[in-house]
Amino acid sequence: MKEYPVKATLVSVLILLGISCKKDHSPAPPRKVTFQLYAAKDLSGDHHNITFTLIIRKGQTILFDSILPPMQVQQVPDAAHKIVAEKLVPNNDPADLAVGFLYEIENVGNSWHLEEFKPGETSKLVEFPFQ
Repeated sequence: MKEYPVKATLVSVLILLGISCKKDHSPAPPRKVTFQLYAAKDLSGDHHNITFTLIIRKGQTILFDSILPPMQVQQVPDAAHKIVAEKLVPNNDPADLAVGFLYEIENVGNSWHLEEFKPGETSKLVEFPFQ
């Protein structure tokens, strides 16, 4: 009769160990970047062609880039009509990322607006008030 409580205790301990050792394998929440582009001031009269590229970069490795259709600088919309795009980080990369815009003004030069997307963050708003 003493054997029954020992077996019951042993089974209980094994069940508790099995439950406590299970790891949560739920996937990490998706990381999303929201890009917003608009003119911060009146750019009418500027007829230079401009090309914007949306970019997600890990160090020097480009994880995502997308070129917007070329336009004249004066055609960059105001804040009420901003260009908005959302993109999930490829492969849900958890690393420290640089996200934002590269742009080139024809016969003038190129520049960028990049922000840090820190590890552990699940969403990032990149707001670029171009001027």
